Amino acid sequence: MTPSLTDRIPKKFRFEQPKSLQVVVNFEGGQVTSDAGLSLIAEIDRKLQITSQFAQCFKDYRKVNRIDHSIKDLITQRIYGLIMGYEDLNGEHPNFARRE
Repeated sequence: MTPSLTDRIPKKFRFEQPKSLQVVVNFEGGQVTSDAGLSLIAEIDRKLQITSQFAQCFKDYRKVNRIDHSIKDLITQRIYGLIMGYEDLNGEHPNFARRE
């Protein structure tokens, strides 16, 4: 007998959130959608250190006393924005952009 799809779905996931409230995901919300998938991407990134390793490929020539955001933070923001479909990082998804 082949197990059904629901037999393979864990009841809950717990994500590590340093310096933050605990995030618990379950499948009891019915049919809902949001940008919550980024939490999973961020968790994978933290474990595999993808953006951290990528950021080490860059030399930062900015003046130290004028830096608000690290190269890693800027790269992470850009990559996560692209993953979520926000090409220009202005908060508007291209498929739902305002039309004037």
